[in-house]
Amino acid sequence: MYRSWGSKLFDSVNYFLLFLMAVITVVPFLLNVTGSFAAPKEALQKSFVIIPETFSLAAYRYIFSTNTIPHSLWVTIFITIAGTAINIVLTALMAFPLANKRLRIRKPVMLMVIFSMLFSGGMIPTYLVVKNLGLLDTYGALLLPGAISAFYLIILKNFFAQLPDELEDSARIDGASDPQILFMIVIPLSMPAIATLTLFYAVGHWNQFLNALLYINDASKFPIQVWLRQIVLLSQTGIGDSANNFEGVIPPGKTIQMGVTVVSTVPILLVYPFLQRHFAKGVLLGSVKE
Repeated sequence: MYRSWGSKLFDSVNYFLLFLMAVITVVPFLLNVTGSFAAPKEALQKSFVIIPETFSLAAYRYIFSTNTIPHSLWVTIFITIAGTAINIVLTALMAFPLANKRLRIRKPVMLMVIFSMLFSGGMIPTYLVVKNLGLLDTYGALLLPGAISAFYLIILKNFFAQLPDELEDSARIDGASDPQILFMIVIPLSMPAIATLTLFYAVGHWNQFLNALLYINDASKFPIQVWLRQIVLLSQTGIGDSANNFEGVIPPGKTIQMGVTVVSTVPILLVYPFLQRHFAKGVLLGSVKE
């Protein structure tokens, strides 16, 4: 197939920009990984470590010397799994009727959904709602306020709307109810969109720390991102940078920060290979306007 020089130039520029973006994204994380394995003394002397001169697990021994980080990691895993399950179930339950063209109040409800994307109640009203519901200092404060994302709801609703109406009609003729149609026909056929939104919701729960700062006072319920923030703040004040006794030397705050960053990032990275193949199909099909 003949391609003009302009088309080849356009593709070359695109490949270069994509490669540059990949380098900008990957290199900082690799520097965190290599820096976390550097010896404490080397980490203090260098701004960043590409290849450690002396391989050391001191930072990780320091991180796992108490139960704080492992416990917060399990808290984050629980919040991610439970929150994602709530998100997917409620989003699907709301998207299914909105995708039905026979629903008379579909347009008013969609207008309210879109309105919520443009205007939110704000931090203080949301805090008051959470407080009045008795959710303060509970995991419910991290799971329920953002149970349905308006943007993801629209994507899933559009995906459902693209399924042939004949499938639903034939199921109703066979005596299937709405829940049976949703869970036995619609959702199995919508797995690309479901898998994509599952990952988006999961990453959002894994990275959240603002809600925990606002609604959680019990340190035993802090997710790992909150502790990472605390370590960053402590390292900036110089705490942990002095040489005291931790098998001779306490790892500097920067090294501990890098180690916690690796510990908090690797688990969610392991999910990507299993869902990546659904991204393009799920997002593109769900984003087409009906």
